[in-house]
Amino acid sequence: MIKNLFKFTLIVITFQTFSSCCTATKNIRTQKETTSSIDVYKQTHVKTKTEQDSLTPDQVLLEFKEGNQRFNSGNITKREHSEEVRKAVTGGQFPKAIVLSCVDSRVPVEDVFDQGLGDVFVGRVAGNFVNTDLLGSMEFACKISGAKLIIVMGHQHCGAIKGAIDDVHLGNVTSMLANIKPAIAMSKNFEGDKTSKNEAYVKTVNKNNIRYAISEIRAKSEILKEMENKGEIKIVGGYYSLLTGKLEFLN
Repeated sequence: MIKNLFKFTLIVITFQTFSSCCTATKNIRTQKETTSSIDVYKQTHVKTKTEQDSLTPDQVLLEFKEGNQRFNSGNITKREHSEEVRKAVTGGQFPKAIVLSCVDSRVPVEDVFDQGLGDVFVGRVAGNFVNTDLLGSMEFACKISGAKLIIVMGHQHCGAIKGAIDDVHLGNVTSMLANIKPAIAMSKNFEGDKTSKNEAYVKTVNKNNIRYAISEIRAKSEILKEMENKGEIKIVGGYYSLLTGKLEFLN
């Protein structure tokens, strides 16, 4: 009996030792992965105004296009949101771009471009149209905070676009959807069924809504128009596919 007890005790000690080794190895591996992700963040995140100033609008646009390709392929950067990373952004912000997006919950803007903390301003409103508040936000982002790129991003199956097409009347939604009506007028030459049930028509209106928003930015913000003319910023439009995760940039 004593012999069996000795064997059992030896097995328990061996198991505990093995478990401790595995835990230690796992902790070391986790620590290495965390350190690696922090290093990746520090390498890609703009940490100073000097670094931000060195960027060109074309460089930022290319980076965002490549980020979307990573998102589409699933090969996205592993984000580290530890205290160390959070502390890294408390000394100031130097984002590379501002994105005007719809409020749709299926469009995670930072993820779509594979960007992290402090990398991008995001303005959101149903139907991604331009108003005074959003123009002021863009001027703040670009003129004051140094962002190099403005992206107006619409998306597939947008409820606001469909609501405008259907002429929905519901509280404040009615006046909100009025901002999208110019895109419907721009789509008058579309051949086919002009209803929200026709996906091709909805997409046409959606893209025209993006183009109209860009024209409004240039028409109603002298600051941004001048910055664009000087090559200090770039203003582009993109159509995001919920199905594929790809962003189609518009001419």
